[in-house]
Amino acid sequence: MRKAKIHSMEELSATIGISRPTLSRYFQNPESVRASTARKISDAMETLDYVPNFFATRLNRKATGMLGVVIPHATDLFFASVLEQIEIFAAELGYTVFTQSSHGSPELESRAIEQLLSMNADGVLVAPLGGQSRLESLDRLRRNLPMVLVDSPIPGLDDVDFVGTDNRQSIRMIGEYLLRTGHPPTFLGMPRLNANADSREAAYIELMEEKGLEPVVIRGRSVGASWHFEAYAHDVMEGHFAQGRHVSGALLCANDRLAIGALRAATRFGLTGENGLRIAGHDDHPLSRFMTPALTTVAQDIPAIARAALRLVADQIKGDSHDLPPRRETFATRLIIRESA
Repeated sequence: MRKAKIHSMEELSATIGISRPTLSRYFQNPESVRASTARKISDAMETLDYVPNFFATRLNRKATGMLGVVIPHATDLFFASVLEQIEIFAAELGYTVFTQSSHGSPELESRAIEQLLSMNADGVLVAPLGGQSRLESLDRLRRNLPMVLVDSPIPGLDDVDFVGTDNRQSIRMIGEYLLRTGHPPTFLGMPRLNANADSREAAYIELMEEKGLEPVVIRGRSVGASWHFEAYAHDVMEGHFAQGRHVSGALLCANDRLAIGALRAATRFGLTGENGLRIAGHDDHPLSRFMTPALTTVAQDIPAIARAALRLVADQIKGDSHDLPPRRETFATRLIIRESA
């Protein structure tokens, strides 16, 4: 028997004789209404074709049960991995996650923030673009909703909770490994897009100077730099290799995507393989173990980062952190040794 199609909560209310607020409470939590009422609604739903509107069931709630997440690029597998863990832990806390990608654009990042504000999300996690971000948009978000920065802090928003990786620990760990096992590494830095670029380079310079060695930092053109790290690193290193520069020893890249581009350029010039140029990265990107050669790197603790970010924003939502100073939680990495170094 074909079920009767119901198009709205109002139509459903009239059809089964249950008030709209009661229906809304039922769809949020069947145990929130009397057992007899819940049975009446459940029995009626067996004969009707109706899917509750997610937003309509939340219109009259103080809390929407929605968490917003803003990431720089949905296609970046690092941020995809972070998002996966956020969604898992958010579900455990009873939240529904709405994700917006800024696609590397400050305009789209600001638009994503406005959309989440209009949705009245309970809280927002932001992995910001960094130096390209519009501070006024992030400040507006901070003033209106519970907010946690993930992966990269923002200068000027020092009063916002932050969760990320301890870049000093991670760069020292892999840098010391390269020093123990071979030549002092040269450092291939990231384009100056966010705070991680500065902190990882600073950690490398600090380590080298501490060891009494000369830091050697490779930087490409910053003008017009984008999040296409593989192409950036490939072009920068191809130019150096063609001139016979940095063709031996060790190359420490500020992230794995840079290392992937550098590996490609090194392979083209025949620099990889036994006794060849050693290349290492940072992050343990999901593809790093499938490169040829497989990439030596450090693994960020993505589950811990995601869980901490959810805990901090949940504390803000509940008001448990109202009188606390801004919290900053960073996590150590693990060294992953593979064939590239």
